[in-house]
Amino acid sequence: MSVVVVAQLVLLAAAAFPAILASTGLGGLDSLVRRRIPQHASSFQFRLINGTGDSFTLSDTPHAGQNGGVTVECTTVSACARGLYTYVTEYGNVDIWWTGSRLHELPTPLPKVGKVVNGASIVPWRYHFNTVTFGYTTAFWDFEKWELLLDWLALRGVNLPLAWVGYEAILFDVFHEVGLDDDEIFDFLAGPAFLPWNRFGNMQGSWGGILPKKWIDDQFALQKNRLLPRMLELGMTPILPSFTGFVPRAFHNHYPNAQTVNGSSWSGFPDTYTKDTFLEPFDPLFSQMQTSFIAKQQAAYGNISHFYTLDQYNEINPFSGNLTYLSNISSSTVASLRAADPEAIWVLQGWLFFSSSSFWTNDRIQAYLGGVEDNDSMLILDLYSEAQPQWNRTSSYYGKPWVWCELHDYGGNMGIQGNLPAITQGPINALRTNGSTMAGMGLTMEGQEPGNEIVYDVLLDQAWSETPLDIQGYVKEWTKRRYNTEILPAKVEQAWDILGSTVYNNSNPNAQATIKSIFELAPNADPTKLVGLGGHHPTLIPYDTNTTILAALNLLVDSSKALPSLRHSPEFTFDVTDLTRQVLANHFINLYTNLIAVWNSTSTSPQDVAHAGLPLIQILQDLDTLLYTNENYLLSTWIKGARAWGKGNETYEAFLEYNARNQITLWGPTGEINDYASKQWAGVVGGYYAKRWEAFVEILVGQKASGVVYNASETKETMLNIGELWGWRRWGESEGEVWGTKGDTWEVVGKVLERWT
Repeated sequence: MSVVVVAQLVLLAAAAFPAILASTGLGGLDSLVRRRIPQHASSFQFRLINGTGDSFTLSDTPHAGQNGGVTVECTTVSACARGLYTYVTEYGNVDIWWTGSRLHELPTPLPKVGKVVNGASIVPWRYHFNTVTFGYTTAFWDFEKWELLLDWLALRGVNLPLAWVGYEAILFDVFHEVGLDDDEIFDFLAGPAFLPWNRFGNMQGSWGGILPKKWIDDQFALQKNRLLPRMLELGMTPILPSFTGFVPRAFHNHYPNAQTVNGSSWSGFPDTYTKDTFLEPFDPLFSQMQTSFIAKQQAAYGNISHFYTLDQYNEINPFSGNLTYLSNISSSTVASLRAADPEAIWVLQGWLFFSSSSFWTNDRIQAYLGGVEDNDSMLILDLYSEAQPQWNRTSSYYGKPWVWCELHDYGGNMGIQGNLPAITQGPINALRTNGSTMAGMGLTMEGQEPGNEIVYDVLLDQAWSETPLDIQGYVKEWTKRRYNTEILPAKVEQAWDILGSTVYNNSNPNAQATIKSIFELAPNADPTKLVGLGGHHPTLIPYDTNTTILAALNLLVDSSKALPSLRHSPEFTFDVTDLTRQVLANHFINLYTNLIAVWNSTSTSPQDVAHAGLPLIQILQDLDTLLYTNENYLLSTWIKGARAWGKGNETYEAFLEYNARNQITLWGPTGEINDYASKQWAGVVGGYYAKRWEAFVEILVGQKASGVVYNASETKETMLNIGELWGWRRWGESEGEVWGTKGDTWEVVGKVLERWT
């Protein structure tokens, strides 16, 4: 594809939307440099120039003095941020990671640019976030964590982030305005760790306590005073919430003639917590509440964006499949948005068309999307483009602009895997397709964990390259700056060659989400219940561990012995920890299948079963010990973040901690989505998973001794009981839980390799 053709596509896509309202000043980038590269605070000059799309040029600043200087000229603030990123990564060999910023290691004097460098995005929008990320990852974040992520996003060129924080404060006022009282509203709202699914209309209410008004007020203040101003000054246009139509049960008591329906049940939750009431968009009250919501939001934040997120049928089906009904729903919805904001753009997550594909036939999709007659009024996120694209079966969403998205991760699970060819070739092929209305590229992972960072970098970098990135060359350069080494040691390069061509070249369509380890699932004597492909919990390893993960790990460890300075790189230490974690997780499958074989054998004794079960517990204990050595793998970080919002109020802190613990374990009052958001964190592995597997081994030993046939339901009940007790436990009551890190990574890795490989 020629540069001219790409430029034309970008112009056409950009023309579909009104001018963005993000900051046109460059002070935010000056602040970013002072924040992340203080020793070069005056060395970068940013200049806005006339032009279309997002493009930049890099050049040396004339007469900049002995420490040098760099000039970044750009058509937008976001393009200037991307230009800065191009310089620090390609010339300075430093980067900013989810594990922390290394931009302050940019050398002095500054490396010369030499010949002027040009860059341009191939799409007008670079998107970030999934609605559920605000539960699985950022639920309890303070501004320090947000600040790192927003800098990471800005430098990589993201200009369209989702901005859900603080939503409930405005919704609360709208509900009050139509006559609902506090009790009726609080009966509807979910706990802090589960608000995304309340916003989606999947569930209502909170188990473990009522959402405090202080939480609502504090989150609103974070959004208004810190997050939105920072997004804007970094050149981003936030996608803001809107009124979705989901209302408290008591709404019907106040408006018995309103056109409302109850949604379908969701994920096995009892009716108490699901079947949310939905106010039909063609009811006049819907438009009234929409106008009120957006007016209040604009009064609070200013007229900062025309993009509004609104999902009505995420994993719940419409009341009717009638084509006219579906068209009326969407036409009334967009009319309500445009009545409140004449330039409103409805942003829809396209997940529903995949997750409920049996309902969402092409004619129903076309009717629903066709209700929005003006294509410029809608932007669709093709949420799972790398494995389950929907744009291709819907003729590019029947003319609606859409974003090619990488999902990759369910629930913040932590298995190492990715498909680099898919995320380099897929977007380019989609952009080249005749009739394509692709207008962006973005990340929509459910949970954002620091592992697998390369797959996210690749996609955002691909948004600035008109041809598919050369994966082997990319991986090499990425690794050099990740470990901040000018010359990449041969064994390090070899390790990442292996990873890039194997575990990050996973083309199995049934294992495209992050692969879960079986020890995170409730134990079961039937291996087919734990080891397999498909669904949200693929656990079968699609590569040979010894020749991939273990081989790469040994090469990295050998390199650190030859070049000890590597051990001072936080990212190198993290990667070694991550690979070691994955080796142990994969080996657990072998230990488990051996245990079941011993238990099933007619020639073994209860003592044999107990003996076969010991290594499972030992490997989990070793894994817990390993994870405790790295700050990125701590349960205490998650718990501490939650409790911090309680600000010393013990009752409030206990409520927040319960929410945090419940999400990563039972996910529901009685395990409705048990283990979906499981985490391999120190304190969870040893204090929770190990206890379940200990109980499981005891059950197998007891049944072997008594001759009783294995009872899966009784075993499940035992596992859920452990989860319920653990989920309610207050901080410090679990034996072995530690606040912070302990131990030495390299000493533990050495022992693990000696014991298990």
